[in-house]
Amino acid sequence: MGEMVLRFLIGGAVVSLFAVLGDLLKPKSFAGLFGAAPSVALATLALTVKSESARYASAEARSMMLGALALFLYTSAVSWILMRYRISALAVTVSAIPVWAGIAFGLWYLGLR
Repeated sequence: MGEMVLRFLIGGAVVSLFAVLGDLLKPKSFAGLFGAAPSVALATLALTVKSESARYASAEARSMMLGALALFLYTSAVSWILMRYRISALAVTVSAIPVWAGIAFGLWYLGLR
């Protein structure tokens, strides 16, 4: 129970810090970008280093980076298809999920196995 409270406090503090940072930058659309994934990832890594080893946290950080790369390539493909063809966004995003899965598992196979 104590670890969960610690995770809550650290995660909330880091999310708040990144939200303030995002609010200071222009355009304001960066606020949501900085308030979510990076802050949660940093809080998770900090707690992982504390509860596990630095080597374990290193593997987690590599996994996060490869997952972010897979997501970037997925969103790039979806954006390109949406700009090039007149297809509904729902159809494109759902049908491109295998692209994300293929990239993510391919990166895992090459870099983490």
